[in-house]
Amino acid sequence: MSVKGTYQGVILAAGRGSRMGPFGSQIPKPIVPICNKPLLAYQLEQMRRVGIEEVLIVIGHLGHRITSTLGDGRDYGVRITYVEQEECLGIAHAVGQLESHVDRPFMLFLGDIFFELPGLHVMIEEMERTQAAAVLAVKEEVDPEAVKRNFAVILREDGSVRRVIEKPRRLPNMLKGCGLYLFDLPIFEAVARTPRTAMRDEYELTDSIQILIDYEYGVRVSPVVEWDINVTYIGDLIRCSRHVLAREGKSSMVGEGCQLADGVELDETVLGNNVAISRPARLERCVVLSGVELNAGVHYADSVITADGVLHAAGDD
Repeated sequence: MSVKGTYQGVILAAGRGSRMGPFGSQIPKPIVPICNKPLLAYQLEQMRRVGIEEVLIVIGHLGHRITSTLGDGRDYGVRITYVEQEECLGIAHAVGQLESHVDRPFMLFLGDIFFELPGLHVMIEEMERTQAAAVLAVKEEVDPEAVKRNFAVILREDGSVRRVIEKPRRLPNMLKGCGLYLFDLPIFEAVARTPRTAMRDEYELTDSIQILIDYEYGVRVSPVVEWDINVTYIGDLIRCSRHVLAREGKSSMVGEGCQLADGVELDETVLGNNVAISRPARLERCVVLSGVELNAGVHYADSVITADGVLHAAGDD
């Protein structure tokens, strides 16, 4: 299904990668390389496949790194406009800053989540079928902690949403909201009425969604998420890369211009461009950033390797 021109795209990419250590202070999470492609590139390509061509990206922390990486979007078949978020006061606050830039329904991605979305068009079909003010991407989880880290969704018998609960301590069910939304313009009215929370001193988007529900706007769900992971820790970056390798039937990936000594072994490992490994070494479940030179013939495992050092995933979550 293509909806060319009917919907805008929005990606929130202003957050800090504080839990990724030194890596997060240098590279914004939304452009971490997943199999040598920025995380946001996957989201832009997913939008383009359903006909979304105009995309707003909200930037903040290291925003210049994002703009220089993605440019104007032409490489991904979209047109990107960047909007800077001067204060980080929560997701609802970020959405509220976009009201003057949005003139039609829009698809919203949180920019630090990797999604597998083979049927994203179904989400749009649900909005058009029901004339809902919002459609929430959801997934039936098997891991209770995954729901507790996100938000729970409670449905009525007719399939509409009755309640959303941010980071629930006690689970009402295993239906997880996944950080991907389709909104019509009433969301801005709801955001304007959203109070600042006492718990995190932010404006929560789930509160805005609940306000939509309480004002009797239709809110629906769409189970379009096949696999997702919030890239929060070093280990998450490695898991995403391994997932894409497996999806593509590859045991490893080597970027352009790499120079590898005889005896180098790669297992579930991704090398960026122009990586040089001058001595025999074994790398298992690693991501090596572009331009890195490795001179030690040792065994690396479960690590992200940068020009400044080796960041280990073990125990990061």
